[in-house]
Amino acid sequence: MSKTSVARTVGRLLLGSFLVFAGVSHLTFAREEFQAQVPPWLPVDPDVTVLASGVVEVGLGGALLVARKHRRAVGIVTALFFVAVFPGNIAQWLEHRDAFGLNTDTARFVRLFFQPMLIALALWSTWSPRVRRNASP
Repeated sequence: MSKTSVARTVGRLLLGSFLVFAGVSHLTFAREEFQAQVPPWLPVDPDVTVLASGVVEVGLGGALLVARKHRRAVGIVTALFFVAVFPGNIAQWLEHRDAFGLNTDTARFVRLFFQPMLIALALWSTWSPRVRRNASP
């Protein structure tokens, strides 16, 4: 196993664990904090949004931890999920809503740069080069 392959596996397992933890926190102890990230223009009750996204996060995290055959597809869906929730992060910054210790506009703004990193990690950690079988030397 190459160093890159090990790094991808570690990244995938860390991201999967993070998502499971975040999803469980959506469903339990951090529900109110996550509601601060739900844009007010979203036509769904903030608590329903938080609960639904928590279930999705637990599912995606679990899939990242165990998927083998469809690992690339799980990475793509995870990246798309991070894209889908990004407007909530932007809304939190633009509307000056405190949550998770992000109590300044600067802290909320800096946080926006981590979302593209999560998207990249979801894609990179689930990508593996295809080994061509029966290829001539």
